[in-house]
This record gives sequence, C-alpha cells and structure tokens, in this order.
Amino acid sequence: MSGVPVPTRRGRATGAGTLVVLVALVALVLAGCTPATPAAAPRRGVPSVPAVAISGYTYHVPDPLPPGPPGRLLAASDLGPDPEIAGAERWELLYHSTDVDGQDIAVSGALFVPPGPPPPGGWPVVSWGHGTTGMADRCAPSETANQYYDEYAQEVASFVRAGYAVAATDYPGLGTPGLHSYLIGVDEGNSMVDVVTASHTVDPGLSPDWFAVGHSQGGQAVLFATRAAGRAPSLHLLASVAVAPASGLSVILPAVLYLGDTSDLSYGVYSLIGLSAVDPSVDLDRLLGPAGRVRLPLILVSGCLADSDASFTGVTPSQIFDLTGAQVRSLSASLSAYGDPDLAPVDGPVLVVQGSTDQDVPPEATAQVVAHLQALGSDVTEKVYPGLDHDQVLGPSICAQLGWLADHGGRPLGHCVPYSTNLS
Repeated sequence: MSGVPVPTRRGRATGAGTLVVLVALVALVLAGCTPATPAAAPRRGVPSVPAVAISGYTYHVPDPLPPGPPGRLLAASDLGPDPEIAGAERWELLYHSTDVDGQDIAVSGALFVPPGPPPPGGWPVVSWGHGTTGMADRCAPSETANQYYDEYAQEVASFVRAGYAVAATDYPGLGTPGLHSYLIGVDEGNSMVDVVTASHTVDPGLSPDWFAVGHSQGGQAVLFATRAAGRAPSLHLLASVAVAPASGLSVILPAVLYLGDTSDLSYGVYSLIGLSAVDPSVDLDRLLGPAGRVRLPLILVSGCLADSDASFTGVTPSQIFDLTGAQVRSLSASLSAYGDPDLAPVDGPVLVVQGSTDQDVPPEATAQVVAHLQALGSDVTEKVYPGLDHDQVLGPSICAQLGWLADHGGRPLGHCVPYSTNLS
C-alpha cells in the first residue's frame, strides 16, 4: 500500500495507505453532525483556565501544547449536579500528563464531587479507571451520562454516596487527538494519578488522601497507578482496588489466532492499535488482513466496543490479521512488556476482586497475577466471588471495596448493601 503518513499521538508516522482517507472522511462527517458540547451547559469555570471545548467528540487541545507539569489543568467546565451520579457536582477536565516515553500529553476526564460541604480534611478522592469502551473518541466515558456503562454509573455513584469525590480519567488518546494507547500500562497509570492532581485545582475541598479503583482495563491501570503515585508527592495514595484486572497480554494474539477464541477479536485488534500508538515499528497496514483494515474507520472513529464486536461476527481471525509466527511472538512480547501488571511490585495495599465465571479475564489468570505480585513482596489480597462473571462482580463486591477503603484510611463504611449490577 501507499505510505500516506498517519500522525500518532506523539506526532510519529506509520504507513496506513488509503485507510487514512477513509478514517479522515468519517471523522469529518461525524464532526459535522455531532454536538460540540454535552447537553448540560457549563455553569462556571476555574478562573485560571478556559472552559472545555469539544467538537465531534474530541476535546480541543492547544496546539502546540503549552508546557506544564503532570496534573496541571488545561481546561475545566462545571456541568452542575448530576442526578445519575448521586447528585454529584460534575466537571469535565483537560489536563497535562506524560506518556511512556516521558513526553507531555493532554488527557481528558471527569470529576464528581459529593453535594454539600466537605468533611473535615476534605473529600477523599477515588481515582476511577474504566474498563474497555472502544478506541474512538466517541467512546470516552467523560462524554457520556453514565460513564459509558450503566454499571460504571452505579459504581461511581456508590463512591459518591459513601463520601468520596471521584476523578475519572479517559486515558490518553480517548477523547483527545491521536490514537488511544490501549493497555499501555504506564500511560494509563500516569493518567490516573494526574487526574487527581488536576481535580485539586478544580475543587479546594478535596483531601490529599486518595485511592485507585478500576475494572478490567481499569484494574490493570490501577496496578500501574500505584507505581506512579510518587509523581504527585503532595497527595497520599492509601490503598487500591483492582477488579478483574487485564493481564496475560502475551496470550491475546495466540488465543485468537491459534485457539479460535473469536470473543477476543476486538481486544486483539485494539491491542495492536494501542501498541502502534507507542511503537512506530507496529504498522497496522502490514499486520492486519483485509477484514481488519476495512474495519479501522469503524474502530477508530465511528464505533465503540459493541460495534466492533458485532462487525467481526462471522469473520475468521485469518481474515482480520496477517501475521507470521515470528510476528506473533514479537508482538506478544511487546504487549506483555508494555502492559502486563505483574512484572514489578505494586505499592501500597491492593485488593483484587474477581468473579469465578469471568470469561474476559479468567480467574486463573488473575490468581497468577496475585501470586506473582505477592512473590515480589507486594501487599495484595484477593477476593473471589463464586458464580459471577466479568461485569456482574461489580455490584456484589461494592461493600468489600468500600470496606477496604475504610480499613485503609477512607470514609467510615456505615450501612452498606450490595446490589445487582445494572448490566448495559
């Protein structure tokens, strides 16, 4: 194919040929027909920064990006009380972070502050890491009413009701220009720490004490965030919760290609796209087959996870990928090096929550992660919920999550009733 350069999140170029034209055309169409801002009008802003601006689902990022330390706020808008998130005051944020190469980037996210005056010492903060939503900017949770999934709205609202402010990153490249560096652990972990720093600029009623909590992709991000907590020395990470953390990244491609695990087709393609965002040698034109290349506009611009899953129905892995055995081994090693969360110790006490019937993140894989981290000297505790799958485990485990935070310096637990997860 022709080598039309595709700018990545760091301004690098990869060959993508005519696919770029298709993606660009779809993006232009969407930019012309989607709302420039959410329905709720901003009420007030932070004096030192402009209001958030969004067009075609993409946050406006200054170009060139002005220099700033991790967590410095670039833009913020107050959207007012959010009835879906326990009446919390909801903000949209754009802030500085750094990527795996140490380069300054802009990341979007949201902040939810409980209604009423803060307690003595301020609202403790939960940095929330969401699970996989998709690769397109339209899949950024901060731009949806329910943090993209109803079960995430439930989870975030539960923290707000328990007396926590919730800072929720979108992760790099999801909602901001460029490719989403999917499952690149350092990028995700940094953005989870830096959104807490940015949130303190927005609301002075926040406590310096914070916790990291996430599900699936977000569970993986939590484990990386514990290692990055030192980038915010004025804040105190007290404990973390990783629910069904993504792991075993070295087996994603072999499982799809050799074991016929078609349920992971979207994850396999997403993982290659995420890797291409940080490694210029990962050329999607050369690694994807015809069925994979033709779906890139859907994946990168117009659809989210459910859309890409549906688009792969009836398509074989050999039509989606064009990989030799040597390429599979090399790519798998890179995916593991960038994203497996158990290659180094984690910091602070961590609760790992897992459903016994999880098909997305098998319980055996999570048990292995826990064993590896414990062998490295990490303070990790696992709690398994029998008969619950990847998403179902969120509601029934909420009291264990809140209890873990309470036991490590968070808000008193009080009366807590587990709930059935509102699957969406």
